Amino acid sequence: MGARLNDTVDPLDTLNARLAAGEADALGDCYRANAALVRGYLRRFVQEQELDDVVQIVFGEAWRSRHRFDPSRSLAAWLLGIAHKRAVDHLRARRPPTLPLEAVPDTHAHDGPAADDRLAMRDELHAAMARLPRAQRQAIELAYYGEFTQREIAERLRVPLGTVKARTTRGLHRLSVLLSRPAS
Repeated sequence: MGARLNDTVDPLDTLNARLAAGEADALGDCYRANAALVRGYLRRFVQEQELDDVVQIVFGEAWRSRHRFDPSRSLAAWLLGIAHKRAVDHLRARRPPTLPLEAVPDTHAHDGPAADDRLAMRDELHAAMARLPRAQRQAIELAYYGEFTQREIAERLRVPLGTVKARTTRGLHRLSVLLSRPAS
């Protein structure tokens, strides 16, 4: 006849409601259900040795601000929103490594090509790039100068990913041939 309550209630909806209500064991269940997701998201922004600390901060904040959580909404999305904010805070708080001015090498040192040689190499590269077919040049420029991934290049140029890969490969091969020839 009638369905038992446990047969019709989604366990995630129950967890959402339990967390919002502040049930004592809801945070542990929330952690077990969502820690891998939060950890995977944070891994893109937080160094491995600091990851556990930031994950704890996220779940601690989730518990403290549970009264703001709407149990009819996605718990995972809410937790990822908190994780994003804490990742930004973490990145802002990190101090970039600095070197004393005395440790910076002299820019006039002769440990690499001289400025004239670098300019000549740059000009040679530009001339070789100009000799590539337009499609190959465009793919290489977007990849190396625009720092786009091959997938992003394919979307931008509205061509298949395989086409971008082929253009890039052929263009780089052609560049190596052009650059290995003696200047005429």
